[in-house]
Amino acid sequence: MLLLPVAGTARADNEAVRAPGAAAGETVNGPVFVIPVDQEIERGLQSFLERGFQEAANYGAVLIVLEIDTPGGRVDSAESIGTMVRDSKIPTVAYIKGNAASAGSYIALNAGAIIMKPGSMIGAASLVDMNGKSVEDAKMISYWKSKMTGAAALNGRDPEVAAGMVDLQLAVNKPELGVSKRQGEIIALSSEEALQAGYADRIAGTANEAISWLGYSTDDIFRVEHTGAEKMSHFLTNPVIMVILLFVGIAGVFIELLVPGFGVPGIVGTLAFALYFFGNYVAGFAGAETLLLFILGLVMLVLELFVPSFGILGLLGSVSLVAGVVRAAYSFTHAMFSLGIAFSAAAVVIVIVAVAFKERGIWNRFILQDSLTKDQGYVPVQEKLRLIGASGISVTPLRPAGTAAIGGERIDVVTEGGFIDAHTAVSVVKVEGGRVVVKEAVN
Repeated sequence: MLLLPVAGTARADNEAVRAPGAAAGETVNGPVFVIPVDQEIERGLQSFLERGFQEAANYGAVLIVLEIDTPGGRVDSAESIGTMVRDSKIPTVAYIKGNAASAGSYIALNAGAIIMKPGSMIGAASLVDMNGKSVEDAKMISYWKSKMTGAAALNGRDPEVAAGMVDLQLAVNKPELGVSKRQGEIIALSSEEALQAGYADRIAGTANEAISWLGYSTDDIFRVEHTGAEKMSHFLTNPVIMVILLFVGIAGVFIELLVPGFGVPGIVGTLAFALYFFGNYVAGFAGAETLLLFILGLVMLVLELFVPSFGILGLLGSVSLVAGVVRAAYSFTHAMFSLGIAFSAAAVVIVIVAVAFKERGIWNRFILQDSLTKDQGYVPVQEKLRLIGASGISVTPLRPAGTAAIGGERIDVVTEGGFIDAHTAVSVVKVEGGRVVVKEAVN
C-alpha cells in the first residue's frame, strides 16, 4: 500500500471529507460510490455524473469518489459539474488517477479533498478554442481565472497557483510551495508537486487506499459504470460521427423523395437521423421538441412535392428541419458547421443519383410521357397542303362546314365564315392541319 504523508502542504486535511474518528483509526461503514470522470468534459458526462450522484443518494452513500482522468473539455459543463460537486450533501473526494487537465482540474478543486496517484497531474487549465488554439480574449481569461481561484480558495488552497494554471501572462513565485512560473508558462503539477503545493491532500496508489485513508470502509464499494446507451451516445456525439450521420440522413431521405422506388436510401437515411437524435438525447443535448421539429420539417418537405404552396411549405420545412438538427446539438456553432459540411457533401451525391436515375425521378410524374402511335391504333392527320388553290364543287350546303368534291375526293371543308349553297364552285384558300378552308370561286 502506497500512502505518502502530507509534507509541507499549505492546508490541513479536509475534515468535511475525512470520516469522523479517522485520525484515531476508526472506520465508517456504508456504501461508497466511485464515479469515473474518464472522458472529455461535455454535456454527456454531466448527465452521467448527475445520474451517479442521484444513485449514490438513493443508496444512502457515505462517500462519493470522483476517479478523474480527463484531458478537459467544455467550460460550461465543468462549471455545472463543479456546482453539483460543491452542493452535494454526500462528502465528495477527487481521486486523480491520470490527468486532471484544464476543466478537469476545476472539477477536482471543487471536491472536498484531492488524492492523487503517483505519476498523475493537475493543472494546465488555459483556455483553448475548438481548434486547440489559445484563447486571448482578456474577459474570458479573467472569468475562467476567477472560477479557478474561487474553487481553490474554497478548500484553503493558494489561489495564485490556480491563477497560474490559467493565465499565461501571470508570473508566480511561491518557493515555499515549490511553485515557480514565468510569463508564457502554464502551471501543471505532478502528484508530488501538488502535494507540496497543497493541491493534493495525499498520494495513494489506488482509489481503495484513498478511501481507507479517509476513514471509510472498502467493504461496500459501488462503481458507477456507463450504460450501453451512454457508451453508444458518447460514440454517436463524436463530431466526426455526427457529420457522417447528418450526411447519410440528408442524402438518404432526399434521394428517396426525389428518386422513389428503391426504399433502401430512405430506410438508411431515417436510421441515420434516428441515431443522431438518439445520441444527443441520451447525452442530454436534445429534448423531445427537437425530434418533433425535425419530423415536422420532413412532413412539410414531402407535402411541398405534391401541394402547390408557392414554396412556403418547402421554406418552413427547411427551417424546421435545420432548427431540429441545431437544437439537438450541444453547440449552435458546431451544429451549423457540421450541417454545412454534411449538406454540401449530400447535395453532390443527390445530384449524381438524380442524373443517373433521371427516368425514375419524381418530376416524371408531372410530365406527360404518353404518345399516340400507329402501333396503338392512332393515325396522325395529314396536312393537305397540296389542296391550296385547288377548285371544286360544294356537295352539301356549307353553313359554314360541309363537304366539297375537290380533285375527285370528298373532303370535309369549312368556309371563311359565310354560307355557300350546294353545287357551287369553291376554291381552297387555306389548310391548317386537318382543317380545309374554302371560299366561293369567282367566275
